[in-house]
Amino acid sequence: MAQAGMGGRAVRATLVLGAAALWLAGCGTTPKATFDLSAPRDIAVAQGPARGLMVVATPTALQVLDTDSIVVMPRPGEVTYADDSQWTDRLPNLLQARIIQAFENASRLRAVGRPGDRLTPDWTLVTEIRQFGVVVEDGQPTAVVELAVKLVTDRGGRIAAGKVFKGTSPGATDGAGAAAALDRALATVLRDMVRWATARI
Repeated sequence: MAQAGMGGRAVRATLVLGAAALWLAGCGTTPKATFDLSAPRDIAVAQGPARGLMVVATPTALQVLDTDSIVVMPRPGEVTYADDSQWTDRLPNLLQARIIQAFENASRLRAVGRPGDRLTPDWTLVTEIRQFGVVVEDGQPTAVVELAVKLVTDRGGRIAAGKVFKGTSPGATDGAGAAAALDRALATVLRDMVRWATARI
């Protein structure tokens, strides 16, 4: 009986030590810094009555960009992510929200939303994320945002117009610096995109 009691105490001691080790490991984990993107408010568009209903489809992207991690390319062809940093959501979802917000800020459409928002759209905006990260060339980091955009009519799903938009900004490879530079580059792209699309709707 004494031996059985000692064995039970040994098991309990092992469990307590294991739990303590897990607790200490959890205490040592540093949470990731989380960054958001913004939509510009100062978008100069042609004046006139609001017209057209549009939905913004979720942007498509290769797997390397379909993530909440912040892309950094230290050399051509090599993709890494900024340490201990992330976006507030997966990049396609975050971009969809900011594209919608940019069009709302311009106040040139009767309504803009997502598919499933109970809109009967005249147009669908389809976006492909081609580049969204910091590229380092000759030791200089630059934020690069490149989006391929198509305007698709609701009648017959015909592509009425398409264009590739690109914006750049001096950047950094740390999470905060990369996020700020990408936000500036995105602002350029969104202004150009909104002007282009509203002129065709």
